[in-house]
Order: sequence, then structure tokens, then C-alpha cells
Amino acid sequence: MSKTAIHTENAPAAIGPYSQAVKAGNTIYVSGQLPIDPATGAFAGEDIESQTRQSLTNIRNILKEAGADMSNVVKTTVLLKDIADFGAMNGVYAEFFEAPYPARAAFQVAAIPKDARVEIEVVAVV
Repeated sequence: MSKTAIHTENAPAAIGPYSQAVKAGNTIYVSGQLPIDPATGAFAGEDIESQTRQSLTNIRNILKEAGADMSNVVKTTVLLKDIADFGAMNGVYAEFFEAPYPARAAFQVAAIPKDARVEIEVVAVV
């Protein structure tokens, strides 16, 4: 099985030794996306809604580069700085997905890189 790194300028560059995404066979593994606007290098905002929207926009752009879209997503993992943000995050999340919705795990973590409020990773199948 071959694996191919996926990279787009329409999402933030990796901040470590990893790829934005890797396609292996018919599966795309998108690395956790911080809410960084690739045009500015800064967070899209300080609130959970704007940060969730930017993280998911980054994911959508990476999937597009790989020849896929959000309808190909089968699993997501949402890391939250504060689980109290779950409801607000969920409202924005619902704007990006349609039924049948991907499987998902969401939980609070001790810290997220750059002190973000959210980080989201996905697995998609094409």
C-alpha cells in the first residue's frame, strides 16, 4: 500500500515533523487542525465558534487538496480546552456535516498547542 503526504497552502503548515494529512489506500488521515488562519498565521478569533469554524475550514481545504470533501469524513476527534464549550462547538460543527454524520469523540484535554480552544482531526474515505 502506498502513502502520500497531502499539503495545501490553504491550511496552516505543520508545526512539527508531521504532514497536514496522509492518504493511505482509500483513506485520508487529517492531522489535528488548530484554528489558525493560513493567510495571517494567527487564530481566527478567541471564541470557540470562530476557532471551530477555522479548524473545520482548514480540514475542508486539506480534504479538497486530496480530492475529497466533508461528506467523505467517517470519524472525527474534537479536543476542547474547556468541555463547557461543547454546545457552542457543536453548533458550528453541525454547519460542516450532513447526515449520515461521522462518528465522533469529543473531550476536554489539559492543553492544546498554542493555547487554542479547539483542535480537530478527521479520517475520510474516498
